[in-house]
Amino acid sequence: MPVINPYGKDIIKVETTLAGKPLTLEVNRVGFRTTASVLVTYGETVVLGTAMVSKKAISGMDYFPLSIDYEEKFYASGKISGSRFVKREGRPSDEAILIGRLIDRPIRPLFPKGYRQEVQTVATVLSMDPTFRPDMVAMIAASAALTLSGAPFDGPVAGLRIAHVNGEFKAFASPQERAESALDLVVAGIEGGITMVEAGANEVTEDLVADALAWAYDAYQPAIAAQRELAEKVGVKTLAYELILPDEAIQKTVDAWLDGKLGEDLRLPYPERNELLATLRDEFHVAMNEKFAEDYMALHDEYDEAFSMALHKDVRKGIVEHKLRPDGRALDEIRQLSSEVGVLPRTHGSSIFTRGITQGLNIVTLAPLSYSQMVDTMEQNDYERRYMHHYNAPGYTVGEVRRLSGPGRREIGHGYLAERAVEPVLPSIEDFPYAIRSVTEIMSQNGSTSMAATCSSILALMDAGVPLKAPVSGIAMGLMLDGDTPYVLSDIADAEDFAGDMDFKVTGTEKGITAIQMDMKVHGLPVEILRQALTAAKPGRAFILKHMLETLSAPREKLSPYAPRIEKLMINPDKIGAVIGKGGETIKQITAETGAQIDINDDGMITIAAVDTVAIEKAMNWIKGLTEEPEVGTIYEGKVVSIKDFGAFINIMPGIDGMVHISELANERVERVEDILHEGQIVKAKLIGIDDRGRLSLSLKNVE
Repeated sequence: MPVINPYGKDIIKVETTLAGKPLTLEVNRVGFRTTASVLVTYGETVVLGTAMVSKKAISGMDYFPLSIDYEEKFYASGKISGSRFVKREGRPSDEAILIGRLIDRPIRPLFPKGYRQEVQTVATVLSMDPTFRPDMVAMIAASAALTLSGAPFDGPVAGLRIAHVNGEFKAFASPQERAESALDLVVAGIEGGITMVEAGANEVTEDLVADALAWAYDAYQPAIAAQRELAEKVGVKTLAYELILPDEAIQKTVDAWLDGKLGEDLRLPYPERNELLATLRDEFHVAMNEKFAEDYMALHDEYDEAFSMALHKDVRKGIVEHKLRPDGRALDEIRQLSSEVGVLPRTHGSSIFTRGITQGLNIVTLAPLSYSQMVDTMEQNDYERRYMHHYNAPGYTVGEVRRLSGPGRREIGHGYLAERAVEPVLPSIEDFPYAIRSVTEIMSQNGSTSMAATCSSILALMDAGVPLKAPVSGIAMGLMLDGDTPYVLSDIADAEDFAGDMDFKVTGTEKGITAIQMDMKVHGLPVEILRQALTAAKPGRAFILKHMLETLSAPREKLSPYAPRIEKLMINPDKIGAVIGKGGETIKQITAETGAQIDINDDGMITIAAVDTVAIEKAMNWIKGLTEEPEVGTIYEGKVVSIKDFGAFINIMPGIDGMVHISELANERVERVEDILHEGQIVKAKLIGIDDRGRLSLSLKNVE
C-alpha cells in the first residue's frame, strides 16, 4: 500500500536523464514536518534532502547561519561499522565532513547578503549504489530541498564528479575507473555558470581541466531543469524575510569620514598595512562615539561592517583603476618568499615556509605501514590511509584569543587539500614501505594557508628523505570582475580574498596540476574565465617552486637517524604460521629479543622496522631461518639429530631434516657411520636432491 500523506498532499515526482541514467525527484512522501524535503533517486542510490528555515532573523549576528551536513548511513550500503566498540553512526567521518563542505561551497554564495535567518540542510544517504559515489546525488537533494523551501536561494544547483576514462570524460565513474583516471574533478554550478570546482589530478594540463569544466557544465544542466520543473509543480511559496544590511546613511557617514584616508596611503606591505588599518579603525570608532555619544553603542556593529565595506570598495578600486593591490604589488606579483629545512632536531623531517606574513611549519613523521590509518566508511570496505596530512591553525595565528579545540571543518578541509596535492608524487609502497604523517602548524595567517601547508609539506618530506617523484608547489589566485572584464590576481592575501569575486588554489609539479579548489562569490562564471585563471596560475606556481628548490633541490639521500629503518622480506604465505608461532609466541620472542617491529601481510610480505639496523638484521636472519625453503645446491650448517646404519639425519633448518646416505659421508669408502659422525655434531652439508615426496638428500662431500 503506498504511503499516505497525513496532510492530504499528493506525491509529486519529476524524472529526467542525467549522464545516461534516470534521475527522479519526489516530494510529499517523507519528511512531513520539514520546511521542504525531497527524495532523490539515481540508479539504486537514494538520498533524502531536507531544509529547515527559521521564521525570524537572528539579531546581532554578523554572518549567515547556514549549516549543510552530509549524513553517511552504513545500512545504505548493507554494512555494519567495522569498529569493534561502536556500531552506530556518531561524529561525522572526515570524509562526510569534506562532502558536506563540497555541497556547502556552491550553495552558500547564492543567498543574499544580509540574510540572517537560520537555515539547516541535511543530505542523508538512505541507499547506495556501490558503482559510483553518492555525493553528487546528495548535492542535488540538498539544492532541491532549498529550492522548495521558499528561502531566497538563487539556485538551483547541481554538480558532477568527472573522471577521464579512455580519453573521454565520464560522470558517475566506478571506483576502479576513478582509481585509474588521471583526473578526479567535481564541478558544481547554476544554470548560468560554474560556482565551485575541486579536483585531484595526476599532473594534468590546464587545458584538460578547462575542457572537463566545459563538459561538466553542459552535462549537469538536466538536473537543474528537473529541480525547476519540480518547483513549478509544487508551487513554491516565498517565505518572508528581512535583510540586515548597513544603513545607507551609516555607509555615507563612514565613507565621508574615510575620505582622503584610503587609497595610496594604505598601499603598504602587510604588517604595516594591517597595523595602520587597526589604528584607523580604532580612531574611527572613537570619533563616531564622540559624535553620537550614548546612541553609538547600539549601532557599533553596523558602523564596523560599513567600515569594512568601505575598505573592500577601496581594494577593488585600486585594482580596477590603478592595477595596484592593497600592498602595492602588481597583479601578478608574488609576496616575499623564504624557507628553511631541518629546523627541528629530533623530528624525521621539518621545514618552515613563509610567504609574506603567512607562515607554515611542517613536521613529517615516518613509521611502519602498520601505523597507517584504518578508514571505515559507508562507501567501501575498510581501507588503509598511508599518507596523512593534518592542519592546525590556532587563534594566535590571526592575532585572536581563541579557545583551543579539535579540528573544525576548515582545518579538515585545508589539510585534505594539501594531502591531495601531494599524494600523486608519493613513492609507491614497494619503493618506500612507510606510513607518513605530515602535520602543518600554521604560525601566522594572512591568506592562503592551505598553499603554505602544501609547500612546507613538500620541503619537510624531502628533508625526511622521502623519494618524491617530483616536487609540488601551490598558489592561491584571486579574481575581480569589473563588468565583463576579469582581473586575475596571483598570490592573494586576506584583503583581496574578502573583496574579490573568486578565490582558487592550484597545486602542481613542473609537468602539471595535482589539485584544484575554486570558490566563486558571484553567481556563476563562464568556463573561459576559469580557463584564463588556470593559465595565469602556472607561472606563479613555477616561481614558488623555483624558490623551494633553491632551499632544498632534492630529497635527502639518507633518512634521519631517528627515523625507523624498514626492510622487506617476502615469504611463502604457508610459512606465516611459523613466524607467528602458537598464540603469537614466536613473533613476540623475535620482537622482544631484537627490538624490531614486525608486520606481516596475508600475501607473505613481512616488513621489519627498527632505528638500529643491527636489530633489523638479527630479526631478518631469524625469520629467514624459520621460513627459508631448502634449495638444491646450497650448503647448510646443521646438527646431526640421529644415526642409522645406512646414514644420518641432519637438521639443516628449523623443522627440516635431511638424510645423508653413508655413501655421501666422504670421498673414500666408509664402513660405519659412527666413524664419521655422532649425534649433536655440527657439520656442513650440501643439499643434493629433493624427491617427489619432499624428502631431502644431503652430502658431506666437497662442502668446504
